[in-house]
Amino acid sequence: MMEPGLYHILFISAALFFIGVYGFLTRRNLITMLMSIELILNSVNLNFIAFNKYLWPGKMDGLFFVVFIIAIAAAEAAVAIAIIINLYRSHHSIDVVNDEDLKY
Repeated sequence: MMEPGLYHILFISAALFFIGVYGFLTRRNLITMLMSIELILNSVNLNFIAFNKYLWPGKMDGLFFVVFIIAIAAAEAAVAIAIIINLYRSHHSIDVVNDEDLKY
């Protein structure tokens, strides 16, 4: 079986990144926006792993960055969910409101 090359992994990473950006810009629900941010962070992790494996296979720098990003993403998700729960308790909705949706 053939191993995927660097360009294959970078293509998948770019696809994940743009799916995350599209989801973040088009969704109104804060939970789906948070999931889109996680997709973007996972695409960055995939880039770090791919470049570490194919360009500098003897070094562990990319893996350390990935572990650091995963830890930061977990803390970010916990804080974001706590903020979303507080917003839901005060506004009874977790949808993002545009200026067009406001009724004056």
